[in-house]
Amino acid sequence: MPSAAMIVSPSTSTRKAPANPPEKKYKCQFCSRAFSRSEHRSRHERSHTKERPFKCLKCRSTFVRRDLLLRHDRTVHAKDGGVPLHRESSVGIDTATLEQIEASSEEMVDIETAAMLMTNFHHKAMASQEPEIHYDTSEHGPALLEPSVGYNSGAMSLPQMPLWDSMVPHSVTEPKSHSISAGMPGSQDSPMSFVTSGTVQQHAHQLAPIMERQMSGSDPLAPNFQSLSSSMSVSGLGTPGALSPYPSMLGPVSPVDYRRSPGPSQALTVAKAPQIDSEEQCAKIINNIKKCDSEAALLDTFRLPSVAVLNRYLSTYFNLFHHHLPFLHPGSFDPTEASAPLLLAVLSIGALYTFEQDQAYMLHIGSKVLVNQFLQNKENFSSRKCPLWTMQSTLLNMIFASWSGDPKGLEWACSIKSLLANMVAGNRYELKLRSEAREGAQPNQQEWIEDEGCRRTYYAVYIFFGLLTLTYNHTPAISFNEFDTLELPSSESLWNIDASDDESWRESLGASPVITFREAHDNLFQGEPARYSAFATRVMINALFLEVWYHKRSPEALQDVVTEYKLRLALETWEKSLEICEPETVVVQLSAPHKGHPLIFNAMALYRNTRARLLVDLKSIQEALRYHDSYEVAAAMTNARDKVQRSQEMIKVIQECFDCIEVAALQGIRWVARTSATNWSVEHPLCGMDLMVILTLWLYRLEHDEEPASEDELNMYNKLRNLFDDDSVDVYGAKLSSTVARLWGSMIDEVVVWGITKLMGEAFKLHSQALVGYEDAISSRSGSPTPSMGTSQPIQALEMQAAY
Repeated sequence: MPSAAMIVSPSTSTRKAPANPPEKKYKCQFCSRAFSRSEHRSRHERSHTKERPFKCLKCRSTFVRRDLLLRHDRTVHAKDGGVPLHRESSVGIDTATLEQIEASSEEMVDIETAAMLMTNFHHKAMASQEPEIHYDTSEHGPALLEPSVGYNSGAMSLPQMPLWDSMVPHSVTEPKSHSISAGMPGSQDSPMSFVTSGTVQQHAHQLAPIMERQMSGSDPLAPNFQSLSSSMSVSGLGTPGALSPYPSMLGPVSPVDYRRSPGPSQALTVAKAPQIDSEEQCAKIINNIKKCDSEAALLDTFRLPSVAVLNRYLSTYFNLFHHHLPFLHPGSFDPTEASAPLLLAVLSIGALYTFEQDQAYMLHIGSKVLVNQFLQNKENFSSRKCPLWTMQSTLLNMIFASWSGDPKGLEWACSIKSLLANMVAGNRYELKLRSEAREGAQPNQQEWIEDEGCRRTYYAVYIFFGLLTLTYNHTPAISFNEFDTLELPSSESLWNIDASDDESWRESLGASPVITFREAHDNLFQGEPARYSAFATRVMINALFLEVWYHKRSPEALQDVVTEYKLRLALETWEKSLEICEPETVVVQLSAPHKGHPLIFNAMALYRNTRARLLVDLKSIQEALRYHDSYEVAAAMTNARDKVQRSQEMIKVIQECFDCIEVAALQGIRWVARTSATNWSVEHPLCGMDLMVILTLWLYRLEHDEEPASEDELNMYNKLRNLFDDDSVDVYGAKLSSTVARLWGSMIDEVVVWGITKLMGEAFKLHSQALVGYEDAISSRSGSPTPSMGTSQPIQALEMQAAY
């Protein structure tokens, strides 16, 4: 009897056997579907993420496909009489680029890249409307990351190191690295060196890096950055102009709307990242390290990376990190003259932004060792006698440790908070004596740079301590009274002005407003907007956040309606002050949707968090975060459900939550997931933590409480619902609460510079799973697979915890 495989119908026996179907190797990260083409997968994933990469230049509309954008232009803007979009888009498109897009079927160019190309061309066509920018075209001007940087495939993140101060590296060699013991009698090449191309050999005794996802089996979110970076470099998006609308993950775009900035007209400039010019300068740096290493603790174990790698780390620090906390002076920062501990601390953070975690940790530990030697060996130690670099080095090392995702690093940082606070107090007292000694005379430029560097460092410490309070509920280590009559930081334009142009500097200094911390604080509480810089804006919202924190911790907070009214007035006044913020002429090469300096974008994130904290206090979640266990953090999230009440006042808080997630939704969830880690400050996921927990719990209550939703609640719910399409909600159990938790978690831990965001991302995904689990528990009782809003029974605590 013939087998079933041998039975062929007459109609099909003469057909030619089909070729092997293409392998479906591109799998959707949100569901189980797989595709044979990456562009098909990308297009499908937009149904989950609501990403709309095609933007209309004539209005704020966005679209998932270009043909929809063209149809929108023909139907909506035809009456405007402008140039049709398809003609406008052809301006500036060269033949090679068109051939690249047409060859996408063969070269597998991602359709998102093509979309960004086309949008980039639209803006090139309108380049004549942009202001002229004067770039530094010197050999060592501002540079992007070298295209040859090697990234490991998979999620980029910081590995958890088993021993913070053990200095046990991965055994990897680098031919061009510089040994600190090189040239010394009897010295031999040390087995310890740094990786420059991402190759890592892991020792058996070390913990697995955090980038190896705990949930990798069910959540293949890791992007392949080799393919991503290569596709970006091919498309030409790696080196856009400073005002280009769409940078690559590592490319720049200035968020400042210079055409609307008030103040005098000035040429736009790009800050220059300090660089190392030669091997001789590198040898000088090695000698500086030897001089600081009085105990020879680094002698046989430390190797300095090559000149090219050092320059890459300097570029990433000053181009990607510095703008969020600009206390160093780029114009006078000389790597060969800077103190060795400070330089190593700068390089360690620069290494984080290139995802080279081994070098980052070794440079970080080296800086800590040198600072510790200096402090221990200093006779008659006094905080007044500590040079500024000790404070700056300690601050950078504490930042590195606190956001590393390693609880041991956080504990170390907390153990020396009082030391750093004492350094600020002692150094500020010395600054006061220097200022009084001038008897009212204006300082020269070098004196002003020194004084301004001190002030900026104090305020940077103040901001960092505020973030520790926000994230971990740590008591602030610096009080309001520490600054009082201290002047607020100057504008970034004045801080970055060319040191050789003394006349322009004096003119700019005279035109710059001088306002003290106390004066600005009093103005805010009196309802009078004040004019100050972007950095000062960030300082003042930090002060208001801490005022709210102290107020909510006060035993009389529930009855103290007067203080709460004053705090709300101060926050409203702070927001009004943004309209008169000092203009900036320094082009910041970072991608951000906010029209203003990145410091203002960061300040807005804290502003939304502060508004929410006036009503909701999630102290239990912050305390769980201290110990870096994602399951404990997720459990604290769900147990905070009683903190989120349904009221008219809560709807105002939900509006702040909406504003937070709308930023990501309008930019495109996938786009933000891939770019925000290197372009946005870590403050955004830290500040968004509370907001997203509040939002998910409010949505959950609205979806399951017996009490029917009010008209205002329904309007807010639908406004949030419209940020997502039907497919994305269906994937996560047909409920918006779990959708928001899952998308936020997936977004903030896809690309990781700071390990804390990986912890938060995993916690949000566990929180999302728990919300779905609660729905299943309700469905099993009611018999309804998708309970509707207002018909479900309340959920008991034991059932909620059982979802884990």
